[in-house]
Amino acid sequence: MTAIVSGFGLILLSRLLLGIAEAPAFPGSAKATGYWFPVKERGLATSAFDAAAKFSNVIGVPLVATAVTLYGWRAGFWITGVLSLLYAALFWLAYRNPSESRRLSGEERTYIVEGGAQQEGTTSGNPLASLGFLLRQPKVWGLTLGFAAYGYSFYLLLTWLPGYLQTALHMTVLKSGFYTIVPWVVATVTDILIGGWLVDWLIARGYDSTRVRKTLLTIGMVLGLAVIGAAFTTSPNIAILWISIALGGLAFAAPIGWSIPSLIAPKGTVGTVGSIMNFFNNLVGIAAPIVAGVIFDRTGSFAANFLVAGFILIIGILCYLFLLGNIEQIQAPPTEVPFAEVSLAPKQAS
Repeated sequence: MTAIVSGFGLILLSRLLLGIAEAPAFPGSAKATGYWFPVKERGLATSAFDAAAKFSNVIGVPLVATAVTLYGWRAGFWITGVLSLLYAALFWLAYRNPSESRRLSGEERTYIVEGGAQQEGTTSGNPLASLGFLLRQPKVWGLTLGFAAYGYSFYLLLTWLPGYLQTALHMTVLKSGFYTIVPWVVATVTDILIGGWLVDWLIARGYDSTRVRKTLLTIGMVLGLAVIGAAFTTSPNIAILWISIALGGLAFAAPIGWSIPSLIAPKGTVGTVGSIMNFFNNLVGIAAPIVAGVIFDRTGSFAANFLVAGFILIIGILCYLFLLGNIEQIQAPPTEVPFAEVSLAPKQAS
């Protein structure tokens, strides 16, 4: 729609609709991962969809930069719009929950259930009461605020990295697009290898799952502080090095964060916990580029933006360490109406 309309009002409307449409993607992916994968494989499964989001920038940024350079700004929106429609058709045809899947064998079904997969279903009580209960849980707030701190740096780099390279380091649009590939490649690799494979491997070797996840979460967020290094250089190569270290750390913290809703949520509320986390992450995502623009306008430099991002990351680390606690399922109060449970057995045709 952005490629077709004209005028600020319609462009703003198209961006608003895009945001509404994108909102369920990550909570839905986290929920599907909880349905389809046993706990011991949850890390790699989560990192797969999260790393795909990082890798999209490896392909998308130079692709859009090339299209914009050759054909104008609308071409970038045509490309992303067509790709989105193709994916929508593929997902509609291919995805089914385990209870609806005809390809899931009995052995696989047993393996998933015995491995601790989340049971399908929703709360049979009042959804608002369930939401209120979740919003009173320190674990939910520790996860939410910690992930929001990650989100600030992520959205800062996602929205401002090409602009930073063009404005502060005087690159062309096309050159900045190809420079941007480097940190996103690093992010994709660390996402899969550390946030996914290493988490599952350490837990399979008998290490405490809470300690593994919280330790790697903290290390990833600490590495994110490397973004401060970009505030003190005018060299593109050095700046990209610091940004790559920061984004690489944040990247492997992200899938660990996204795996937690399916581990702490009461039955039937994985999507709700993921949506709470995603809601505040996106609020920060709205604020980050605006705050960055204001700071840059006032100071004429990106240095202060990187320092602010570092300070917010420190707050996030503290939330993960002291509010989240043990990564274990929150027990619904005894007075709560029991959660409806849907069997993983295949549905019978009526």
